[in-house]
Amino acid sequence: MMNKSAEEPPAVRAESLRVVRGARTVLHDLTFTVPRGQITGLLGPSGCGKSTLMRAVVGTQAKVTGTLDVLGHPAGAPPLRPRVGYVTQAPSVYDDLSVRQNLDYFAAVLDPAPSAAERRRQHVARALADVALTSHADDLAGRLSGGQRSRVSLAVALLGTPELLVLDEPTVGLDPVLRRDLWDLFHRLATERRATILVSSHVMDEAERCHRLLLLRDGHLLADDTPAALRQQTGTDSAEAAFLALVDPAVPQPAP
Repeated sequence: MMNKSAEEPPAVRAESLRVVRGARTVLHDLTFTVPRGQITGLLGPSGCGKSTLMRAVVGTQAKVTGTLDVLGHPAGAPPLRPRVGYVTQAPSVYDDLSVRQNLDYFAAVLDPAPSAAERRRQHVARALADVALTSHADDLAGRLSGGQRSRVSLAVALLGTPELLVLDEPTVGLDPVLRRDLWDLFHRLATERRATILVSSHVMDEAERCHRLLLLRDGHLLADDTPAALRQQTGTDSAEAAFLALVDPAVPQPAP
C-alpha cells in the first residue's frame, strides 16, 4: 500500500511567487516547497520579506502573483480557515478579556455550531495546556507580561488542531527559558500531531532547531535545504556562518 504522505501535496508549494508593493518588488520569483510534518525555518535579516511571505501563505497579502498552494488549495481559500493557524509579530488578543475568554471567543469563530460547545471547551483546555497558561486562564490579557501575551496568541493559533502553523518571529523578546520551552512545543507538535510549522526568525541560532531552512535576503531565496546540508555546502560549522557565506561568498569564512 502506498504511504499516505506520498499521496499528499506538500504543505506549501510556491512557484515563481512574486509580491510587488508600489514600485518595489518585495519577493522575487520564489520557488520552494514546505514538507508536511516538519519545522521549516524562514531565516533572514529584518526587512528581507519574511513577514510578506507569511502573509502570502495565509492569504492576507495583496498583489501576489505566481503559484502559491497551501494544503492542496490556493492560499487564502475558504476551506483553509480552520486548517491554518497564524501568529503575527504583535500579540493578537483582547486586553479587556481574560485568557480563557479570548480563547472561547476565537474558538466560537472557528467552530460556531451550538452543538460544538463541548468540542470548543476541549480545544480551549488543550491550547491552554500546550502553552502552559492553564494557571493564568482567568487573568486579564492586558495584565500579562509580553511573553505571556505572545503565548496567548499562540494558543489561539492552536485551537482546532491546525495542520499548518505559520509563526512570524514568535520568540522575539522572550527570555531564553521561554524560547526553549516554545521550541520544545514546536517539536512536539511536529512529532506527535504531525503538524507542519513555518516559523520565521532573524536569530540564526534558531536555525539549528529546524528540520529545513529557507534563507531569504532582500526578497531573494538564497537556499532551501537542511541545516546540515547548508553547513556542508558552505564548509561552515553553523547556520549563521552558512548564511553569511551564501550572502557574500567572496568573504572567507572561519574553518569549521
